[in-house]
Amino acid sequence: MGDTESGPAKRIRKRRRNIGIGIAVAVLVLVIIVVAVAVPLSLRTFKRGFIQRCEDFKDKKGLIRSKYDCEKIWGLFEEAYVGRDPCKVPVEAFKPLLNAVPFKRKCNQTMLWSKTKALVHDFTKKRKCFETLEDTLLGSVLDEMNWCGKEGSNETFTTGCPERNDCETSAVRSFWNGASAAFADAACGDVTVMLAGSVATPFYDKSVFATIEVPRFYSPRVRSLNVVLVTQKNSVTSCENESLKDLQRKLDGGIKYNCTKMPEDKIYDWISDPEDCVPC
Repeated sequence: MGDTESGPAKRIRKRRRNIGIGIAVAVLVLVIIVVAVAVPLSLRTFKRGFIQRCEDFKDKKGLIRSKYDCEKIWGLFEEAYVGRDPCKVPVEAFKPLLNAVPFKRKCNQTMLWSKTKALVHDFTKKRKCFETLEDTLLGSVLDEMNWCGKEGSNETFTTGCPERNDCETSAVRSFWNGASAAFADAACGDVTVMLAGSVATPFYDKSVFATIEVPRFYSPRVRSLNVVLVTQKNSVTSCENESLKDLQRKLDGGIKYNCTKMPEDKIYDWISDPEDCVPC
């Protein structure tokens, strides 16, 4: 008979085997971590969110999938800012993206806003006959998102980026300025804007609405601009406000101007009315 392995020897051999398995598992985990780190978490989560929002939008709108390839849209978007100084991304960098996903001209349906974003989006969420920039594919995908690139890097960053208004040509600001211009260029017929009646200057001359959108309204493409001045309790601003008179003066001569003072609670009443689609 051969020698029989003693109990202590068996325990030692088993312990060594367990240690070997543990080391193998640790190496495998390390490899997985290294691969994951190679693609930064910020890029992986941002890109995944971008693609998911794009696909969800297409499904909701019933768009033909072959018409808009979300991976291709991501590629054009990324090309605009990757490798650039985060404060040196010109509006023109986003032109290929905006040309690839143009805003469809929808007469009498354009809804603009300034300092009334939440209310306007509550409105257009229920009243499908109006559309804001944020209701479009690109607008919905990038709404409330912050991103940038960095010189010498081919990555997308979501932290350490300038805020939208920190510099004149940040990636975020340039995208929204370019998108706002293209959206205004697609407006036709009757255009509606909701302005805040709770502030001293509802038509702020440095707002996107004043500097980018209004200058792109020309007659006869745009027939009228309908201002809904949203008021709250104790609001003192009226349609006679000097800034609104300035807005009227800035409009192309052939565009009809209308202003209606409207309590915020009445607008919410309209939102709950499935039959009413007219904001003023």
